[in-house]
Amino acid sequence: MEQTIIDISKNKWDWMMESKLDELNNLFHEKAVFVHMGATLSKKEETDVIKNGSIVYKYVDIEETSVQLIDRTAILLNKVSLVAVVGGNEVKNPFVVTEVYVQQEDQWKLASMSSQSC
Repeated sequence: MEQTIIDISKNKWDWMMESKLDELNNLFHEKAVFVHMGATLSKKEETDVIKNGSIVYKYVDIEETSVQLIDRTAILLNKVSLVAVVGGNEVKNPFVVTEVYVQQEDQWKLASMSSQSC
């Protein structure tokens, strides 16, 4: 099960870099919350940021990953190096990203994603 969550997370990063909004909309829980540096976004706000290019995810290097399973909830911690274009400027930052997934029937949904610099 842990590898399934790791694979879902990796797919999510790929979809964010490729702006695959349909896949992201299917993955993100309707009540999902996204915490960026200085901003908390809803599912719609997060997908709008990707859609309108406010943040363009260019590359992510996943350096470390761990998963904890608690009943129908999975908590994934990633240490990543992220290259993105924000406000027209390319930035590269190391982050610790916490992703919380909940299982609904037979699907895992991303309920929360929070990043902080490390």
